[in-house]
Amino acid sequence: MLMRNTKDILLRISAICILLSAIIFLFLPEIAPWLMGLSVALFSVITVISPYPGKSIRGKRLFNIQLFACVLMFVSTYLMFRQRNEWVLAMISGAVFLLYVAIVLPKELEKEMNKNK
Repeated sequence: MLMRNTKDILLRISAICILLSAIIFLFLPEIAPWLMGLSVALFSVITVISPYPGKSIRGKRLFNIQLFACVLMFVSTYLMFRQRNEWVLAMISGAVFLLYVAIVLPKELEKEMNKNK
């Protein structure tokens, strides 16, 4: 239980730091990519070590979408390091996928748990 809470806290902190790095980029474009890179790395590691616990195909597909969103965040970080403005598109795309997964995945897991009872 403690490990789960720690993962959740680190995941939330890294997500906030990702958003902060996008804002900081406006004022300090030489520091923001480093914050973004560390935050995306932490977010992605926690995502990878916390796979979908259920058996449904839809849940596994949603987890794969979440992994793809992490890849988009890495692309965004790379583009941010290269001072390319396209980093915003990659970041927004990843954020939309993550938002979709954050809404649908808990519902899918709950539906699967109710089905198993």
